[in-house]
Amino acid sequence: MITTLEPLGRDALRDDDLTDLVRTITGDPAARTGAVRVEPVDYPIGTPSTEALFRLFGTATTAGGDTVDWSCFIKKLQSVRHWAYIDSVPEQFRAAFIQNLPWQLEIAVHRSGIADVLPDGLRLATAYRIDLYDDDRGTLWMENVIQEPGPWPMERFERAAYLLGRLSARRQPHLVEPLLPRGNITTPGVGLRYYTGGRVMMTALPTIADPQTWRQPLLAAAVCHLGDHRLRDDLLDLGERLPAVLDALDALPQCYQHGDASPQNLLVPEGNPDEFVVIDWGFDCPQAVGFDLGQLLVGLAHAGELAPDALPAVHNVIFKAFLKGLAEDGMQVTEEQVLYGYLGSLCARATFTALPLEQITKTTNDATLAMFEDRVRLTRVLVDLVSRVV
Repeated sequence: MITTLEPLGRDALRDDDLTDLVRTITGDPAARTGAVRVEPVDYPIGTPSTEALFRLFGTATTAGGDTVDWSCFIKKLQSVRHWAYIDSVPEQFRAAFIQNLPWQLEIAVHRSGIADVLPDGLRLATAYRIDLYDDDRGTLWMENVIQEPGPWPMERFERAAYLLGRLSARRQPHLVEPLLPRGNITTPGVGLRYYTGGRVMMTALPTIADPQTWRQPLLAAAVCHLGDHRLRDDLLDLGERLPAVLDALDALPQCYQHGDASPQNLLVPEGNPDEFVVIDWGFDCPQAVGFDLGQLLVGLAHAGELAPDALPAVHNVIFKAFLKGLAEDGMQVTEEQVLYGYLGSLCARATFTALPLEQITKTTNDATLAMFEDRVRLTRVLVDLVSRVV
C-alpha cells in the first residue's frame, strides 16, 4: 500500500482508519486500499471558517479481486478565531465576529435530520467521516461529486427554484428548529442583519460614498465607457432605504432556508441533471420567504460565469418556479410577500457588494477593465431589479 497523506497534517489517517474509510466509500467491507494521492483544491476560500479543501483519490482491491477507483472530498473547518486574517477585524468587533460565524454548521447539517425534509431532487453529499478536535477545528470527509459539464440551462434554474420553494415551505419556524441551536438564532433576520451591519453598512457603503473610490482608474473607465454616471447616487439612495428594508423583511412570513443557494452550492451530478447535491449551508436562522432566490440569481454572474444581461430572464423564471414550490408544500403566502422577501434580501446581501470594491484598495492585482465593466453592469441590473419593490 502506498499512502501520501502528509498534506492533510493531523488529518492524515492511520492505515486502519484509511481502510475503514475506503470500505465505507466503496461499500465493500473487505476492500483493501491501494495507491492514494491528495490534491489541494485550488479555490479562493472566502469563508473564514474554512481552513482548507482537498480531494483524496485512490484505488482499492475488492473482495472479488477487482481494482476500483474511489475518491472523497475533504473540508477542514475551523473557528473564525483561527482565521489567518482575524486581525483585520477591529478588536472591538472580534469577539462578536467569532461568535456569529458558526464553524460547526456544516457538521450540524450532516448530523441533523434535514435529509428527511429535503424534497425529491435535493440531497446532501454523503458524509463518510467526521472528525472533531478540542481546539475548535473539525474535518468533513464527504462524497466527491463529479459535476455535469457545461453552463446551467434555464430549465435547471427553474427546477432549482421550484425545489428551494418546496424546501422553504417545509422549514417554516413552526415546523423545524435551527440546524445548530444557539442563542438568539431564532430571531427573524438576525443573520442578514449581522451581515448587513458589518459588510454593507460599515464597509461597502462608506466605500461607495467616498468620491475617491470612483476615481480608481479601472472603475472610472468602466463607468465612463458604460455611461452609468448615476450608479453611485442610485446605490447611496438605495442604502438610505436599507434599514427600512430590513424591518420590512422581518415582518414577512419566515422560513429556515438553505441560506447560500448559489448554483455553486447546488452541485449537479454527472449523468443525473435533474438532481442537486446541496452543500455549504448558511444563515441558519429564520429569513423572509424568498431569501434563497437572491443567491440563485446572482451566484454565477458574480463569479463571471453568467452575463449580467441574462439575469432579468432568470429572475422571471425562478420567481414563478419558487412560488409553485411553496404552493406544492402548502405554504400560503402572496406573490407580493415572496417578491419583497426575495428582492429585499437580494438588495441587502448582494447589491452593494457586486462592485469589486476589494480590488480598489489593492496596490497590485490582476483585475481587468473587462471585469470592472462586468461588475458595473451587474450592479446596475441589481439596482434596477430591487428598486421595483424597495
